[in-house]
Amino acid sequence: MSTQQPEETKPEEQLDSALVTARRQLERAATHVDVDDGVIERLKHPTRVEQVSVPLERDDGSVEVFTGYRAQHDDVRGPYKGGLRYHPEVNADECIGLSMWMTWKCAVMDLPFGGGKGGISIDPKSLSDDEKERLTRRFAEELRYVIGPTTDVPAPDMGTDAQTMAWFMDAYSMQQGETIPGVVTGKPPVIGGSYGRGEAPGRSTAIIAREAVDYYGEELSDTTVAVQGFGSVGANAARLLEEWGADVVAVSDVNGAIYDPDGLDIESIPTHEEEPEAVMQQDAPETLTNEEVLELDVDVLIPAAIGNVITADNADDIAADVVVEGANGPTTFAADTILEERGVPVVPDILANAGGVTVSYFEWLQDINRRKWSLEEVNAELEEKMLDAWDNVRTEVEDKDLSWRDAAYVVALSRIAEAKATRGLWP
Repeated sequence: MSTQQPEETKPEEQLDSALVTARRQLERAATHVDVDDGVIERLKHPTRVEQVSVPLERDDGSVEVFTGYRAQHDDVRGPYKGGLRYHPEVNADECIGLSMWMTWKCAVMDLPFGGGKGGISIDPKSLSDDEKERLTRRFAEELRYVIGPTTDVPAPDMGTDAQTMAWFMDAYSMQQGETIPGVVTGKPPVIGGSYGRGEAPGRSTAIIAREAVDYYGEELSDTTVAVQGFGSVGANAARLLEEWGADVVAVSDVNGAIYDPDGLDIESIPTHEEEPEAVMQQDAPETLTNEEVLELDVDVLIPAAIGNVITADNADDIAADVVVEGANGPTTFAADTILEERGVPVVPDILANAGGVTVSYFEWLQDINRRKWSLEEVNAELEEKMLDAWDNVRTEVEDKDLSWRDAAYVVALSRIAEAKATRGLWP
């Protein structure tokens, strides 16, 4: 009889909420920068969280009531800024945590905004187009007293899009008695939206991935990339990196991934917006699960789908040389620690995917000034802003021997703290 003891199973990581993760990241970053403890304590809490009931008349005449939220974290540098998402797991804590990340993101990019986030707890797939419009217009009515072009400027997020923002803007404008395009960003260009806004988070992720490859002494033409998620962020990042010479060997959607070690023809694969869940319908030598994509031996891994996909349970299996976060919060706090100990650089979301809020800022400027920019102007301005932010973060990495995430937080916290010190605390 064998006396060998059964192998002890490793307990799964208890995934933290966005709020818990954001606060832990803040506390850790605070140890690397000379910021008053009172400022750090204030930044752990939102200025306010609005919770509203949103009644919806269904197409069959029945009425359901859903819960909506708008978290406003900090506005010391300017109006609150952040997305509205329609998703079953939307709740107050998630919105607060995400609004905190928006505060850091805007500060890293040196934009005159603070952080906000909101949404409705609902499955958007359960809505007809007419129901989604009615829901959005009623949500705009419920939030009308806490939003505005100089107070809080929403944008698209998970489950919402440019059309959602068009309905939201129209409802708000009708309530105010005048057309106010600057109340939201991410609108269609025909009603004040900016060219390049939809592609911006993916474009910025690709720019930062390109800079990271160069920083670590590699050539993009010799680089392999795996992308989890083929929505607006993942698809646009993958297409640009392929255009610039990289071999994108794997992409995935909610159903799984396709993999070709010699490189996929990314341009031929429809994005989720062009054709939902089309990835697995494409020809490829191999198919993988979404989990297996994260563990591929590639030069650059871009998690661009949802949060909390790199955890303590799989961090030891991450084989990429560099992780560039396209999604918001794809790496848990515990996983971040493991990857740092293993020497795997993680370029954080608050830098990599900040193209969305940056072009939203450009859109806001265009709306205020009633002057439209060309796509070429938008992309040139975005490139310049991303490279400036990269250089600022890189300087902190090198000068203080910090991780990329800690360095990004140092840049953000320094700017926020300076603004708070200059403005002072209202007695």
